[in-house]
Amino acid sequence: QVQLVESGGGLVQAGASLRLSCEFSGGSFSDYQLAWFRQAPGKERELIAAISRSAGSRNYADSIKDRSFISRDNAKSTVYLQMNKLKPDDTAVYYCAAVVGKGANSIAYTTGEYRDWGQGTQVTVLS
Repeated sequence: QVQLVESGGGLVQAGASLRLSCEFSGGSFSDYQLAWFRQAPGKERELIAAISRSAGSRNYADSIKDRSFISRDNAKSTVYLQMNKLKPDDTAVYYCAAVVGKGANSIAYTTGEYRDWGQGTQVTVLS
């Protein structure tokens, strides 16, 4: 059974940077496409970054596109999200999600396509 454990969240000032990590276990990491979602209070969970099995494809939400980078380390079975220039609007619970990749460069774009989820890590950005 796949397990995902997020870490790296916290309380930071606007303008700061954070690197979120998600450790994967219980499956063959290289077979999985990974993503980060976030959910702010009163809002729906949204996809903010995704990376394909091969890391050849990446996708970002417009809200973080120019200041974030998603990466994966297959040797460590870990996916990362580097976020820079954080804003109060980035305050949310951040979730890691995984799904078996249909192709080396395929990316799933909807919440329902992801089968496995972590418990989330809180990010709070103070103004």
